[in-house]
Amino acid sequence: MLKSPDEEKFIERNEDKGKHASSTENRRMVWENVVWPLVLDINRSYFTLKEYHLKRNEFCSATGVPPSRVAGGFVSLLIKGIIARNKNIYSIHYRLIPYMRKKAHLEYGQVIREVNTKR
Repeated sequence: MLKSPDEEKFIERNEDKGKHASSTENRRMVWENVVWPLVLDINRSYFTLKEYHLKRNEFCSATGVPPSRVAGGFVSLLIKGIIARNKNIYSIHYRLIPYMRKKAHLEYGQVIREVNTKR
């Protein structure tokens, strides 16, 4: 199967990384470049699949990252509990809502600390 030059670069960069490292990188990329900017743009703690797809396509066309890589990162965010799904609506973890209200730049590391902290 023929691959685009961007996909070949991605494969070359990730060959030396382990499965865990590339999954974390994909989650970080999707959170910081697609999901969090989308949440800040729409100014609410949930979004539809259509809104997500528009933001994802915008990101993919601007950077050349394959949509399959973004999809893997998104699913990984779901599995980690950072994003929750209810039918066609996706919402961010409730502990992240105060950051959304302040329109703060929220990096992936801080997200993990907030979501996993027991209070």
